[in-house]
Order: sequence, then structure tokens, then C-alpha cells
Amino acid sequence: MGLTFATDPVTVSTPATSANLGPGFDALGLALTLYDDLTARVTESGFTVTVRGEGAGELPGDEEHLVLRAMLATFDELGERPSGLAVECVNRIPQARGLGSSSAAIVGGVQLARGLVDGGLSRIDDQGALRIAARLEGHPDNVAPCLLGGFTIAWTEATGARAVRLSPHEDVRPKVFIPTERGYTASARAALPSAVPHGDASFNAGRAALLTHALTTDPSVLLPATADRLHQGYRAEAMPGTASLVAALRSVGVAAVVSGAGPTVLALSEVPADFHPGTAWRAETLGVDAHGALVKGSMVELA
Repeated sequence: MGLTFATDPVTVSTPATSANLGPGFDALGLALTLYDDLTARVTESGFTVTVRGEGAGELPGDEEHLVLRAMLATFDELGERPSGLAVECVNRIPQARGLGSSSAAIVGGVQLARGLVDGGLSRIDDQGALRIAARLEGHPDNVAPCLLGGFTIAWTEATGARAVRLSPHEDVRPKVFIPTERGYTASARAALPSAVPHGDASFNAGRAALLTHALTTDPSVLLPATADRLHQGYRAEAMPGTASLVAALRSVGVAAVVSGAGPTVLALSEVPADFHPGTAWRAETLGVDAHGALVKGSMVELA
């Protein structure tokens, strides 16, 4: 028996995310209160995407768009594709800045597909949605907080991605410094060595464990907890402005890190009022998103 598709539109707001958080390379992530708003409806034929805001005029308007690719992959998991789809994106997450724009598109697509199918949220549970999203993204550190909200620890098993969600301490108030220039995850990963010294791996294991404690229980130790030896130093040459800003913030006691693959800088502790990053950076104070990518629509109430 075939699937029952919604006759009304379904919407989802997908939060920006920051991954790694210093020492938690490819594992730790935080959901932020900056959102893309996505709407999808089933149509008689054709697959289209319209984009407003970030990425308008440069992102594809067909099945090559990440939202539609994720939707179709999710429908394939559910066992049937609709005859057509029309998707509208209002994007606020900057593209290619280390704030999870691709993960927001992928998670949004997975959630829209689940919401457009009667019982879709139970046919594919959140762990199943995470596995689909991580498979499309290639790693789970951004898609986990985007889907689940809060502070997440993600890992991969033989069956796919897994994640747990923790609630950050109320004194964790993220601030991001966003440059005009873009960065790309593939080129940032290319700067990483194939092996690292055992001492550096041991250092990061301890700091990542401490960071979990700092983010959830004791923010006073965020500065030492965000120290990293696995990836940020290797990427510094390609992003000198980012590396300089991280160093400047840390020199005045701010727990600053590269956000994801950069070039955005994330501060997890209070930034002094007299600190000025320069005209190349746009500063935004954000909250921690607590809910992740929630779906709204008729099929959701029926699920």
C-alpha cells in the first residue's frame, strides 16, 4: 500500500550550528538561534526550489539543491516519491562560513519529507533521520545539533551515525564573528595531516572531555577546555585572519575557537565590551537553540 502525502504545505526552521568547538573534532556541535525557514508542498509534477536571502541567485533551483536531494533520499527510505515538490527557502545562515548551512539544508530536507508523509515521523525516527542526514553530509557533527538542538556529541557505528543531546549551562552565550570571505570544508580538510602525534591526540581527548563538563556544568573552565591541537593549527595558514582573531580573543581570556571548518570564529564566553575585531568581521550574539529542526504541518499532527 502506498504512502499518504500531505495536501497542505509543511514547514521547518533549521538552526545554524557550530561544530568541533575546539577539541571536539568531528564529534561535538552546538545549535544556534539563527535559522533558515523552509516550506514544501507536494505538486502534480516537477521538482523546484526558490531561494530568498543567503544564496539567492547562486544555489540551484532543481533536484541539485541540497534540500531537494535530502528530501528525495528520505522519500526513497520511506519507499515512495511524490509526483512533484515545490520548496521555498528563506535563508539566513551565511553560506560557506562554518555555521552549518549545508547541514541545515540537509536536515531541513529530511524533516520536510518526514512531515509530508502520514506517519513519517514514526516510520523514520530521529535516529533514522540522523543517519540519513549524516550519510548525505559525510559526518555527523553539524547535522546532530541541527536535528536535535542543544549541545550534541555524535559518533559513527557500523549502522551509521548516532548522537546524544545535552543541555548547555545557562551562562553559555555564544557570539559569532562572521567575515565576508567564504571558506569550504573540503579545502579545510585537505590541510589536515594523515596522522598526528600521540601527545596531541591525548591532549585533545582530555580537553574534549573537559569541554563537555564546561558546557553543561561549569563554564568557568571554558578557556582551557576549548584548546585544540588536532585541526585549528593546521588550518591557520589558509585562514590567517581567523587564526589571528581566535588568538586575540583567547589572549584576553575569551574561549574562542574556529567555528566548524571556518572562517567564522565562535566565542563561548563573555567578550570584553572594548574588544573590537575590526571592520572585516560582523559580530552577532546568539542563543543556544534548544529544540532543533521542528516540523509543522498537517501530517505531523496525524503522525
